[in-house]
Amino acid sequence: MRAYLAARENDGEAPGVRLGEVEMPVPRANEVLVKVEAYSVNRGETFQLERPPAGGWRPGKDVAGLVVQAAPDGSGPAVGRRVVGHPPAGGWAEFVAVPTDALAPIPDRLTAVEAAALPFAGLTALRLLRTAGRHTGHLAGRRILLTGASGGVGHYVAELTAAAGAGVTAVSASAQRGGRLSELGAADVVHRVADAVGPFDVVLESTGGEALPLALDRLAPRGLLIWFGQASRRPVTLDFFDLLRGPTGATLRQFSYADVDGPDGPDLATLVGLTAEGRLHPEIGTVRDWSHTGEVLADLRERRVRGNAVLTVG
Repeated sequence: MRAYLAARENDGEAPGVRLGEVEMPVPRANEVLVKVEAYSVNRGETFQLERPPAGGWRPGKDVAGLVVQAAPDGSGPAVGRRVVGHPPAGGWAEFVAVPTDALAPIPDRLTAVEAAALPFAGLTALRLLRTAGRHTGHLAGRRILLTGASGGVGHYVAELTAAAGAGVTAVSASAQRGGRLSELGAADVVHRVADAVGPFDVVLESTGGEALPLALDRLAPRGLLIWFGQASRRPVTLDFFDLLRGPTGATLRQFSYADVDGPDGPDLATLVGLTAEGRLHPEIGTVRDWSHTGEVLADLRERRVRGNAVLTVG
């Protein structure tokens, strides 16, 4: 079968990947074989491709498609069922083996393109807000600052926080992208962190560099800053004495969406259900044939895509 591989330095075929022939996956006992109809590419994966893991790793964690081989242990969906999945790797391919506990069925009202945009960005947003809710007790009435809001995660966060009764201030450098965040429920949109008027109960920070200290300075006493990315690719410098003059008793927490005790399937089902009910709207900035994966990776690196980027496998 055909699949995308991490490119060697001199391949020159596409930025970060090349299309090649690989062996068909052989599912383990608890895995189904999925014929991929669409997959989503995330900006974080462009960073991962710069230093790909060893051992035959192939990129791709967000897929939607059709089950063509059921799990040998009898778990999971039957052959012919449309599913969205979050495999550990290898999803940018014609077929992928996916653990049955990392799948959710797709209802007829959702397309494969919509479903493929849900896993990584949606799981991140859902679990960010769950983490924030544990700290604050509830989100209703809380003020939340979200940096780097124009990516796939940001659009889901804006809509989910509004639904929870929180007021989110979204930071987006683009006026056009900011307008869409307002439509999804953002209470306020600013173009720079410095323009955000605090204090905020929670800061969701994904930019790093100079943005994190500025965002931290707008935190309320005993507030929470969740650091879930460094899209600027610039390190953060913090001064302890600035913290003493800033929010008293602030909590800084590093966040990974994979830091969960259970499988991804139940949270994927939640995201699918919300989308099918019209309560969550994947923001899909581009849909292209999978032959354009390299171009999409370049567009993501240069921030030319609003929301999610989805590739369809013909």
